[in-house]
Formats: sequence, structure tokens, C-alpha cells
Amino acid sequence: MTDFRQHTRLQFPIFASDTLVYLDSASTTQKPQTVIDAISRYYTSENANVHRGAYDLAVKATEIYEGTREKIRKFIHATSTREIIFTKGTTDGINLVATSFVKPKLLPGDNVVISALEHHANLIPWQMLCQKQAAELRIIPLTREGEFDLSLIPNLLDNRTRFLALTHISNTLGTRNPLEKIIPLAREKNIPVLIDGAQSIAHQPVDMQALDCDFFVCSGHKMYGPTGIGILFGKETHLEAMDPYQFGGEMIRSVSFSETTWNTLPWKFEAGTPNIAGAAGLGAAIDFLENIGMENIRRQEEKLLHYATEQLAGVEGLQIVGQAAEKSGIISFTWKNVHPHDIATILNESGVAIRAGHHCTQPLMQLLGLPGTARVSLGVYNTTADIDLLIEALERVRGVFG
Repeated sequence: MTDFRQHTRLQFPIFASDTLVYLDSASTTQKPQTVIDAISRYYTSENANVHRGAYDLAVKATEIYEGTREKIRKFIHATSTREIIFTKGTTDGINLVATSFVKPKLLPGDNVVISALEHHANLIPWQMLCQKQAAELRIIPLTREGEFDLSLIPNLLDNRTRFLALTHISNTLGTRNPLEKIIPLAREKNIPVLIDGAQSIAHQPVDMQALDCDFFVCSGHKMYGPTGIGILFGKETHLEAMDPYQFGGEMIRSVSFSETTWNTLPWKFEAGTPNIAGAAGLGAAIDFLENIGMENIRRQEEKLLHYATEQLAGVEGLQIVGQAAEKSGIISFTWKNVHPHDIATILNESGVAIRAGHHCTQPLMQLLGLPGTARVSLGVYNTTADIDLLIEALERVRGVFG
């Protein structure tokens, strides 16, 4: 852990004082200096609009923007940059697919399948769409451990299922879902699949060829990049057949007062001046992750997850929520009669930052019979020392509430 910290934590200026214990990376990750520098450098010496100018500065800005698209393609093993769409984030990508791909195909009596683990971003768009189209929203139930009940999935997928949308890793319970078992079930019935990769993209290798999903969405700010930019991967055949989600400049080929034709992929889905500085920062974030190595990150975070789970399980009265066999670095817990917000408030006084609440998964909390949980989520900068300080801070909670 010490060597890993030398190569990671010290690259984050927010930890310079070494007083912050940040355990909320599932919400957003902190930013390494290289990402901050890339954004600053763009605005300081590289600022211009993309695709539109013949002068050197515009050419440089375009190279940065499209260079990040190519980095993303390699990072997730997409076939072509035509399959990589820049979005505002995971939520924007899901809404794009819901509006442009699923809505035209969804008829009364059809159904869309999601799971009980979904973040609101991968629930509400499908709920609203099904209500508008008089379709059914089906929910994959969970086992007591917080895993999908795989035995029920084949019965939920039928000849009226038009789409399957699932989270890769639960942002609340940390459950790593067995997509390698589920996606083939959808393939057998020609059901397109979207994967919400917001919690997986920065924590393990992600390979579009191995996953064989139709769409994959994630957010830059959860992978050590800036806010306001995200990624939509879509199979080229689907994207070609889809109409644009938004309209305006950049996404057009030709315009007259009577007719407009769309630009080619991937630009037909990128209306208006894009978040160029965000793309510069996202490119630097991908470089940062690749320099460490995604397998190294996965192994180190699994070790830290095991350590954190053992330490928290040893706290009298503390109950870990979600006991899936396969988990990522997220642990939700409750503690006796102490409200999660009170836990988080007292931990904050000790410099320990965790999340408390429903984590944008209110239906899941209702199933669990809980108002919310306290949540610890890990990043590349965390160490066993952070967990030790968390446990010490929890003793202060015990001191307050007895």
C-alpha cells in the first residue's frame, strides 16, 4: 500500500496537507495535478473552438479534443472512434439512448428491464419512457446478499422486451454484477443492452469487445477527470440508425430553411460548442489511469476493500449492508440507532469524508427497509491508514451516542 500511495496520493494536490481522509469517490473522485494542468493549459495557451478554424490554435484544440476520443477508444477497446460520443455525463448518455434509440421502438405492451440496484439516472428515464409509451418497466429482484436473482432473469426477458439497462457496479452496495452471465441471455432474444459503467470505469479494466453490450455510459468526474463531460459508447450500427438527441451547430452536414441533414458519426450527437477543456482533462485522466494500470488499481482496491470490510465488521453494533460475493470498493453500513447523517457529521469533524443518505437509490432503500446508509467508497489514493482513521473516528461516534 505504501508504494501505491507514493505513485498516486502524492499526485493529488488536495491531499498536500495530509489531513483529509476522502472516502466518497463513488460520488466524485479527486483530481490529480496532471488533470488540473491539462485544463489550465488549454485555457491558458490552447483555447479555440474545434473543427471550425484553419488557424494553428484551432487545429491544436481539435487535436486535443479528437485525441481524447481516440484515447477513450483504446481505453475501452471500442472498434472505432465513430462509436465514442462525448456527453455531459452518465445521465446525459442514458437519456440520449432512451430518447433516440428506445423510444421509437417502444410500443404499448412492450417492456424495458432494469434492476433493483439502479441509480436514479438509470431508473427514472426508463420509468418516464414506459409511462409515456404505455409500456411496462420490469425490475430484476435481489437476493438477501444484494445480488441479482439470476434464476428470475430469463422469465423477465421475453419477446416484448425492447431493452435491458443495468448497472455494472452498484453505487450503494458495491455489488459487481455478473454481466458475462446476463448479456448472453439478452443476446439470445435479440434484446439490446445498456451498461451504466459510472462505478466500474475507474476501478477495473473495461472492454467493449468482451462485454458485448450495445451501449456503455460513464462520467469523467468519477474517473479522476473533470465534471460536465462523459462518454457514450454505442455500436456503430445502432448509432447510424438513431436520430440526434439535440439540434444546433456542429451536428449538421447541411442546412436550408426547408431541410437539414446530419453530420456523420460521432459528431451528429454533439450539438453546439463542446466541453473542450473537459475533453483535455479527461484525456489526462485516462493517461493517469493507464500509467498506473487498471489491473493494478483493481488488485489494490480489492485488498483495501478486504481490509476495510474486516475493520468495519469488528465495530460492535455496525451492520454492513450488502454481502455480495463479488464487490467493488464500496461499503454501505448502518450503526445501531444512529442516523447515517449523524455518523457522517461526526466523522467530518475528524476530517473523514463519507457519504450518507439514499445515494440516489431510493427504491433500493425502500426494499431494504432503510432510510439511508453511511457509505464508504474507495479510490486510488486511499490507504489502510485512511481506514484506521475512519475506525478511530467511529469511536468518537460511539462516544457521542453511547
